[in-house]
Amino acid sequence: MTTGRRGSSMLYRAADGRELPLLVFEPGDGTQPRAGIVLFHGGALRAGSADGLAPHCRKLAARGILAVSAGYRLLGRGAVSIDDCIADVRRAVEQFRRLAASRGLEAPRLASGGSSAGAHLAILAAMTPEASGTAPEPGIAAVVGFNPAGSNLRSFEPEVQRRLEQQVGVAAGRLTEYSLIEFVRPGNPPMQIHHGTRDEVEPIDSVRRFRDAMVRAGNECTLLEYDQAGHGFHYPDNGRHFDDVIDATALFLLDRTAAQ
Repeated sequence: MTTGRRGSSMLYRAADGRELPLLVFEPGDGTQPRAGIVLFHGGALRAGSADGLAPHCRKLAARGILAVSAGYRLLGRGAVSIDDCIADVRRAVEQFRRLAASRGLEAPRLASGGSSAGAHLAILAAMTPEASGTAPEPGIAAVVGFNPAGSNLRSFEPEVQRRLEQQVGVAAGRLTEYSLIEFVRPGNPPMQIHHGTRDEVEPIDSVRRFRDAMVRAGNECTLLEYDQAGHGFHYPDNGRHFDDVIDATALFLLDRTAAQ
């Protein structure tokens, strides 16, 4: 077992030109990383920071994985709408891909992911083209989601949808454009999702429907359910599941590397 360390803190340029953090954790003792992942924090797009997933990255680095935690503009703090957050996630993934290439890791060994709203952003960016309508090289080969939000936004009552539209800064009627299940197509990247059966933010049934839609489309999508766990269950100070989440995530990433 290698040791994990925070090798550096670097910056990437957001879509509006400001600089945002990338916290980089690498295997210790000069060990060559075998896989890589960039993670995006939760916080309902209005709170949180790259430090939030630093414990996850440190543990993954100890498993031989280049792990990066990235910031992005928050609503009311540089971002006008969720579209700005997605744009930053795309830029962070591209910067991560360049960093990984300098460590000898190419796209087939790379993943993105995150927690809650950050997982939603990462999955959206991996499943959808840019605003130009083109479908660029995504730069990653898989996605890991810790209690992702927004699996099936169409399932919410109309008044809830209107409230959410106001919260994320999009026009009335546009909320379902950010619903993950709407973008399920053959060829979506493989995904591993961690979710609690008592999640009070994103009901487990919504995530199950997303998983089922992915599988019907011929995609790899594994849903790991944590009995009686609520939202945010995967943090080290919020229950007993942190090590299990890290173990499963590392296995998912390293198994994909071994298959290359």
